[in-house]
Amino acid sequence: MNFTLFLLNIFGAFSLMLLLMPRLIPELRKLKFGQEVRDDGPQSHLKKQGTPTMGGIGFVSVILLCGIVMLLLLRRNPRESKLLPVLLLTVGFAAVGFLDDYLKVVKHQSEGFKPKQKFACQLLLTLLFIGSLSFSEDFSTRMPVPFLSMELELGWFYVPAVLFIVTATDNGANFTDGVDGLCASVTAVLALFLAAVSFAFSDGELALPAGAVFGALLGFLWFNANPAKVFMGDTGSLALGGFVAATALELNIALFIPIFAFIYLIEVVSVILQVGYFKATHGKRIFRMAPIHHHFELGGWSETRVVTNFTIVTILLCLLSFGVLWASKMA
Repeated sequence: MNFTLFLLNIFGAFSLMLLLMPRLIPELRKLKFGQEVRDDGPQSHLKKQGTPTMGGIGFVSVILLCGIVMLLLLRRNPRESKLLPVLLLTVGFAAVGFLDDYLKVVKHQSEGFKPKQKFACQLLLTLLFIGSLSFSEDFSTRMPVPFLSMELELGWFYVPAVLFIVTATDNGANFTDGVDGLCASVTAVLALFLAAVSFAFSDGELALPAGAVFGALLGFLWFNANPAKVFMGDTGSLALGGFVAATALELNIALFIPIFAFIYLIEVVSVILQVGYFKATHGKRIFRMAPIHHHFELGGWSETRVVTNFTIVTILLCLLSFGVLWASKMA
C-alpha cells in the first residue's frame, strides 16, 4: 500500500504544481516579490533582477497538503507517526524562511531576518522536533557510523548533536539555492534516496513525504530550470533543508548526511573557509566567490553545467550511501 501511495504522491504533487505555479507566479509578480541580486555576484545574474521569488510557497503548500492527506489515510497514532514530525519541521522552517523573504523583498530590509533571530528560531523548532522524537517508542540516542559496523552512543550529547546536524543541513540547503534549478535538482535526488532508504530499511512511511517532495520539486523545476521564471527563496530552501535533516534523523542515518548531501556540506564549508581566510589574510580569497557554485560559474561554467555536475555528484554519493547502508544491514 505504501508504494502505491508513494507513486500517487509523486504524480499528485507534480500535477498540483503544474496547476498551481502558473497562477502563483503572476501573483508574486503583482506583489512585487522580486529577487534582489548581489552587485558583487556573477554579472550573468544581473538579468535575474526582479524575477519573482518566494516560489517555495508553492511546493511547501503542496507537500503540506499531500502530508495531511497521508496522515488521514494512514490513521496512525501521533506517537507512532514518523511522518508528522518531519512535516512539522519542514513547514516550521518554511515559516522562518518566509519571514526572512518577506522582510528582504517586501520591507526592503537588506539583512532580512537577523542571523541571530533566524538561528534562534531554527534551534527552537529543532528542540521541538527532538521532543517529538523522544516520545517515539523506538527512540534511540545511538547513530550508525558510515563505513563502520558500529553505532555511536551519543547519550546526553544527542541533543547538541541533533541541533548541529539540523541547522547545518538547513543552512547548507539555503546556500545551495543560488543557481537556477540547483537546490531543487539536488534535493529531488535526495528525496528519492530517502524514499529508497525508507522502503529498504524501514516500514516505508517516510517514503510518502519524500515522494511528495520529489514530485513537487519536479513540478517546480518546470518553472525554475534555467532561465528561471521563479525562485524558491528562503521559504523553499529552508523547508527543504529541514525535510532532509528530519527524515535522515527519523531513519537514523543522520551521520550519512555529509556523504549523500555532500553538495549542502561543501556549499557551507566554502563560505566558512572563504570568510575565515579573507579575515585572516586581510583580503585574500580561496575561491573566486562563495558559495562554491559561484566559484565554478566565474571559472567559466554555465548555470546548466553547474546544476548538471552537482546533481551527478549527488546521484553517485546517494548510490554510495545506499550501498554502505545495505552492506552494513547485511553484515
